Order: sequence, then structure tokens, then C-alpha cells
Amino acid sequence: MIHDESRPLLSVRHLTKRFGKGCVACSHPEQLPEGNNHCPHCGTVWAVNDISFDLYEGEILGIVGESGSGKSSLVQCLYFDNTVTDGSATIATYQDGTANIFRESSQQKRYIRNHLMGMVYQNPWIGLRMQFSSGGNIAEKLIAAGTFNVHEIRARAKELLNHVEIPVTRMDEAPLHFSGGMQQRVQISKALANHPPILLLDEVTTGLDLSVQARVLDLIRRIQRESRTAMIVVSHDLGVIRMLCDRTMVMKEGRCIEAGLTDQILEDPHHAYTQLLVHSLL
Repeated sequence: MIHDESRPLLSVRHLTKRFGKGCVACSHPEQLPEGNNHCPHCGTVWAVNDISFDLYEGEILGIVGESGSGKSSLVQCLYFDNTVTDGSATIATYQDGTANIFRESSQQKRYIRNHLMGMVYQNPWIGLRMQFSSGGNIAEKLIAAGTFNVHEIRARAKELLNHVEIPVTRMDEAPLHFSGGMQQRVQISKALANHPPILLLDEVTTGLDLSVQARVLDLIRRIQRESRTAMIVVSHDLGVIRMLCDRTMVMKEGRCIEAGLTDQILEDPHHAYTQLLVHSLL
């Protein structure tokens, strides 16, 4: 299907994720006190609170905020790692953008995960099977999407590992023996296996040395340029957001408190919290 680039590739509306049963006092999370996403009566945490945004083909959207702001919970909802409490999301290339992917069957959600989205986790132990070979990790994603020809699988694994600068001689070696930066690059290659139009990256440079961070960031930029993959980049590091992202959304206590072009957010932040974040970077 040819996608109209003027139309959002991904549209998210009123996404809400609650951890806990909720109660009468927090049945409408907008009534929670400003600056607090915990219900004082039942202890429920509103990790993502009424978030809406669009993502366009070839665009990189940054989501920034401190730990506990809800940014990771948001992308985990999009990848179906978390079940949403409320809200909708549509993908223009899936069911002509008419289906709320959160309400689809388990089978359809697997299809979306295997064909339309890739996910790169902060902790590569979540995204990779560490005892499998690097090629085996990529093969797992390809097989899940219906590719069973061994020659095709190995050719695609070699192509992807070359793409992320992992020596092909290490294709049959387990990521368990790789450095953190190499593990992240294997994760990226696995996420890209089936040419997904959307890539979700959750704190992919956290804990890496600066030189390794730079290589991973360069790789992400190159993928975006060459394949026009739309990306959502979650980070607490405004330096990463500044380098990668076209637009940025700032989250605090589960809410979006400011959104706009990245340059505008960083050069002229309006919200006091965003100003604090930007000043801490300077």
C-alpha cells in the first residue's frame, strides 16, 4: 500500500495507562492533583495520562522526561508490552488507518509487532535471546513474520549485521559475549529485520560510553535517512533528543506538558519543568 506522506503514519489519541484498580476518587485522572499521578486514596498510578500525538513517515519524535514520567510506559503500550487502559492508535498502512490497534485480536497484534513495528529496549536482555546467536536472533524475527528459507534468513542476517557494523564473522556468536554497544546494535538489526515502517527506541544509549553512544546515534540517523523509517526515541538525555529528533514531547507525571519542534523546545521552553530540564543540560 502506498502511503500518503501528508497523512500521519501513526496517530495516537487519549492514550491512558493505569497501574492499579482505580477508585471513584481517580476515575477521572484529570482530577488528580497537579504534579501527582498517584491516587492518594487507592494508590493507583496513572503512568500515561491522556496522551495524543501524530508521527509521520521519516520523522523522529522524541519523548523526554525524568524517570517515572511515563515515557517508557507509553512506548511499551504501543508495542503491546502493556495493555492500555483507554485510548486509540491507528497506523495508516494497517487496515487503511481505520482500526484501533489496541482493540485488535492477539493474532493481529502479533502481525503488527512482526511487520509494522520494531522495538529496541534500554536493556538488551529484554530484546535479545542472549544464548541464541546474533543471526539466530534476527532469524527469530524473520520466522515470526513468515520467512522460512534458510538461505534468505542468513542473507538478511548478514545484510543487517553489516548495516549495524557487527562483523559477519560473529554472526554465529551469542550476544552474551558482546559489549553493551554491540548488543544494542544487534537489537537494532533484529528490530529492522522485516522493514518495519515504525521503530520504537527506549533509552538505547543509557549506560554506554560516550564514544559508543555516538556510534549508536549515528547509526540511528543513518537508518532514518536511508529507509525513511519513522521513529519514536525515548530518552531522559536532552543531548540525544537534540541530535536526533525533529519534534519533541516533554512528559511529567504521565502527562504531556509541552510539545513542539525540538529546536523551539530547547531554545525557548515555555513550561517551568522544561526550562529546568534545558538549563540542566547547559
